[in-house]
Amino acid sequence: MNKRIFPWALIAVLGFVSCSDDDDNNGGVVTPDVMVSFSARNTITVNGGGEGFSEIAAFDPTTNKIFVTNGEEDAVEIYDISDVDNPVQETKIDLSATGGPNSVSVHNGMLAIAVEGTSAQDAGNIWVYDTSDTAIAPTSYTVGALPDMVTFTPDGSMIVVANEGEPNDDYTVDPKGTVSIIELGNSNVTTLNFDSFIGDEATLEAEGFRVFGPNADLSEDVEPEYVAVSDDSQTAWVSLQENNGIARVNLATKMIEAIYPLGFKDYSLPGNEIDPSDKDMKSELRSVPVFGMYQPDAIKYVNIGGTGYIVSANEGDAREYEGNPGFVGEDRVKDVTLDPTVFPDAATLQEDENIGRLKLTTTLGDTDSDGDFDEIYSYGARSFSLWSESGSLVYDSGNEIAARTLELTPTRFNGFDVGDNEDARSDDKGAEPEAVETVVMGNKTILFVGLERNDQVLVYDISNPTSPEFIQILSNTGDEAPEGVLAIAADDSPTGKTLLVVSNEDTGTITIYENIE
Repeated sequence: MNKRIFPWALIAVLGFVSCSDDDDNNGGVVTPDVMVSFSARNTITVNGGGEGFSEIAAFDPTTNKIFVTNGEEDAVEIYDISDVDNPVQETKIDLSATGGPNSVSVHNGMLAIAVEGTSAQDAGNIWVYDTSDTAIAPTSYTVGALPDMVTFTPDGSMIVVANEGEPNDDYTVDPKGTVSIIELGNSNVTTLNFDSFIGDEATLEAEGFRVFGPNADLSEDVEPEYVAVSDDSQTAWVSLQENNGIARVNLATKMIEAIYPLGFKDYSLPGNEIDPSDKDMKSELRSVPVFGMYQPDAIKYVNIGGTGYIVSANEGDAREYEGNPGFVGEDRVKDVTLDPTVFPDAATLQEDENIGRLKLTTTLGDTDSDGDFDEIYSYGARSFSLWSESGSLVYDSGNEIAARTLELTPTRFNGFDVGDNEDARSDDKGAEPEAVETVVMGNKTILFVGLERNDQVLVYDISNPTSPEFIQILSNTGDEAPEGVLAIAADDSPTGKTLLVVSNEDTGTITIYENIE
């Protein structure tokens, strides 16, 4: 099997970015030199706080309002941040009678909300409101099962929706994963499925794509997670997280053009080392005979110097359905049988302090179908990546996230439990890069990477896509678990400076950071 394994390029730059006067991104026009350094400006506690009260946010520059999904109360909360230090809470949008909100997006005075059906297997809806008066009855569009992410195209002509199509808990009903395109000019809705790729399954799997749900074909098995749209509003890319791939959608022809398998990351290579155990009583990165599946959650399109890239947060995700019969596709290395020829030191490897605690997928690795594992595949790549528009890897951050957090905030490394002397998430997916966002500041393209388990956001300059430069770590104080990151450009910001809005799922808060130039 062609594993399509990718190494990485080591980053050695630490500190703030010093910007030059040269600008390759703006047709030769000199743009302002900027220093990039973010500091917390304010924290909003949503309805007293609590898990699920703050998940995904969108900002409307015409009204200075933040709209944030509140999954706990099936509502969208609204805050006017015209005065960032004194936000004003407005009447929320109550969706309890229609279904829970999963995502929000704003464009030109319109708010789109992705609302799932009565069950996750039913068709969902996109509700479109007027941001200046959400009491006005919204327009509704029916889309696929479990709309998980919604976004406007940059020109505002369309709304694109990733419909995840998750199975029920028994895994007896598994709707097709789909992508919906809503044309706002004529209210047409086109929902695309992946039926045309069923015959390509073997070829795609040989390149690292995954189709593994019980009794599911490729079209049922794919689970669209997140959408990124090109600047010209002609193309969308959709992350297929569990399947370890990205799909390309032609918005003009309304066709899914391609699926790009993302392959695997070799943790035995220099620069890719991980900490695989939460029971070794230490935090260190080491080479291990394991492959990581990229499995991106959030993705973002960015144009740098006239070339388009897809930035991905390689969180990883397992399927665990505990119904009857259900389906659980993961186990620990110590609880499976390793091939003794490939792993002659299996007994040592499977000790807790080595890789015994590491979670692996049971759906890959038995290459000769004899009942034992010849290869080990774990969830996520513990990194962020930049991909070409055709799905080729341009850059992967390797072990950069773990190395930075261990060096600069050692008590937050891989979700470290302070006082327990154990890095609690090393056996799972590490820091869990969940969210990515970009913003142009002067002549620099800045990337924010939200780390769900570390309660942190990393800041990078990616103006050179093959060699990003680390800037800083933004650390919260508790178990915030950032779910979404949203950049507000200086031109749209109520303060006149670039803002970063972080939605914290566990604490039900919104943290607003401001660039201090």
